[in-house]
Amino acid sequence: MVTAFKLKIVLLLTMGLALSGSHALAQATPEYRAKAGFLYNFIAFTEWPSTVGSPLTLCVYGADPFGEELAALQDKTVGGRSLATRQANNLIQLKGCQVVFIASPAINDLPRILDALQGGPVLTISDTPGALDAGVGINMMLRQGKIAFEVNQEATRTAQLNLSSKLLRLASRVRQ
Repeated sequence: MVTAFKLKIVLLLTMGLALSGSHALAQATPEYRAKAGFLYNFIAFTEWPSTVGSPLTLCVYGADPFGEELAALQDKTVGGRSLATRQANNLIQLKGCQVVFIASPAINDLPRILDALQGGPVLTISDTPGALDAGVGINMMLRQGKIAFEVNQEATRTAQLNLSSKLLRLASRVRQ
């Protein structure tokens, strides 16, 4: 219990550090400012195959709800790798992405997105109800005004990714 509490503190502090240094952050809602920090921490607590080089590229598929939030993550270092961010408006633009956030308006394309990413070490993340059961690796949601997340271990294992046990303990639900 104390370990989970300490990890939450570390996650919150890391999130704050990841997002500091940019005055353009006021454009995004507080929810998406926090979710950008969660994205950073999901990446930090993921073990990537040795074949994945640097930078790790975080792509947002569909309408970008983060505004300038992700710009604050650009060139941060995660696990010895630099982080790059970009927008992807079609399946072809997902090539080279190691992390894909699927925005809610694009969720209808989820089966095609997952098919396009199949076989590669790609962490898929969304914040749409039902996305986890549809095959996304991590799904975020608001619960009582706080961000929670759930994990689909089958999806992350299929993508050759290992999520930290510390991250799994903080998940509100872990689907095996």
